[in-house]
Amino acid sequence: MGPISGIRLPNPLEAIRDAAPAARTGGPGADFANAVRSALDKVDGLQKDSQASIHRMLSGEVEDLHKVALEHQRAALAFDLLLQVRNKAVQAYQEVMRMQV
Repeated sequence: MGPISGIRLPNPLEAIRDAAPAARTGGPGADFANAVRSALDKVDGLQKDSQASIHRMLSGEVEDLHKVALEHQRAALAFDLLLQVRNKAVQAYQEVMRMQV
């Protein structure tokens, strides 16, 4: 049995890499801010797509339950990854703040 077509794993880090060249026009920190904003927008889009597919399934428009489940899982994984990246960033910030100058 072959792989399911049309399914691609989410990668918020890819969004950060894609957003970085476009953000070079701003001041200091604009690259990071735009990269984070882009990653948040992509995860939000995955969440909205998941909710829309659930509503379509509940209304009877979609008969492929596995596609709905995969979209939901994709959105959940992207959110979990984004949450872990946020936690690491906060942890790094706290570590820098603890440093003695």
